[in-house]
Amino acid sequence: MTASHWILLALGGFGAGAMNAIAGGGTFLSFPALLAIGLPPVTANASNSVALWPASLASAWAYRRELARYRQHLPRLTLAAFLGGALGGGLLLVTSNALFARLVPWLLLTATLLFALAPRINRWLEARRRAGPRQTLGWGGTIFQLLVSVYGGFFGAGMGIVMIAAIAMQGIEDINEINALKNWLSAVIYSVAALTFTLGGAVSWPHTLVVLLAAAAGGYLAGRIARRLPAIWLRRFILLVGTALTLYYFFF
Repeated sequence: MTASHWILLALGGFGAGAMNAIAGGGTFLSFPALLAIGLPPVTANASNSVALWPASLASAWAYRRELARYRQHLPRLTLAAFLGGALGGGLLLVTSNALFARLVPWLLLTATLLFALAPRINRWLEARRRAGPRQTLGWGGTIFQLLVSVYGGFFGAGMGIVMIAAIAMQGIEDINEINALKNWLSAVIYSVAALTFTLGGAVSWPHTLVVLLAAAAGGYLAGRIARRLPAIWLRRFILLVGTALTLYYFFF
């Protein structure tokens, strides 16, 4: 890698870690950075997933106390996340770079729309919560979790937003418990996907390590200063980046 490649990857990884720690959407920076230095699309996506994987484990560990309240549901949900993540990761490995390159703008568009709709989804979920009690973590939610996990193993951007909505729709009202389940299931998906990509030889380790270390630094620093930054500014910045990248990959 040239010096400019190192700098671009470090900036992309640092920004991704910071954004994920505060508002989400870090993939909008780290994945395009890997593409920009010349990695094939499948390798860039696999490397990005592995680079951001440790953060998912840390997030799951942070919510272990809330997660313990759902022990009876975890085996079923974990199996769905594992199978979906493995299937999504496997699909990526058998997808050609040419086909994935054509899918990239559509995947970025999907992720951008999900991020843009997140506040409305949250308001809708709050209205449902006030409507009264509902069944908690039924089989319908498990099947939906399986589908979300396939998407997460294949690409992943915007997965957390869909997962939060799916969990909340099943009757979980406490935001910390929702985040606990979301973080655990995300960790399972990213773990099995990372293992799949590693065994499949799809990861470029020098690039991955740069993004991983930079993302860890960005996440740590952002976590310390998060309360000083208006969340609306960050959301607008992420939406601007997502929209710009979507348009770029559609037309160039």
